[in-house]
Amino acid sequence: MAVPAAVLAAVAGAFAYVGGVDPYEPGHYPVCPLLRFTGIYCPGCGGLRSAHAFVHGDLPAALHANAPAVLGYLGFAVLWTVWVIRASRGRPVRVELGPVHLWTLGTLLLVFTVVRNLPFGDWLLP
Repeated sequence: MAVPAAVLAAVAGAFAYVGGVDPYEPGHYPVCPLLRFTGIYCPGCGGLRSAHAFVHGDLPAALHANAPAVLGYLGFAVLWTVWVIRASRGRPVRVELGPVHLWTLGTLLLVFTVVRNLPFGDWLLP
């Protein structure tokens, strides 16, 4: 149980830091290099703003900043809970993602990235 507890402590510490240090104020975090040099928003752009809003309980703002990130936070919570339950029962944790799962996830992130950078996808911009 020590490893899941350590992982939770690290993630909670990261969320506490992002919750306390506002990403809307310039100078606290580095700028996305892809956005800086090309003007293209990557799938991670807005992730810190999303985490900041999520920590403060503002789910609509978190979803607006980066919806896939919010899904990632919730996915982590589910996987961590399964990990703890299985570890407490002495069972190994096996998350088996096959090629179909990985290609689907990659395709969804690619579509998200393309749509958020098109004129009609400006509602997805952070």
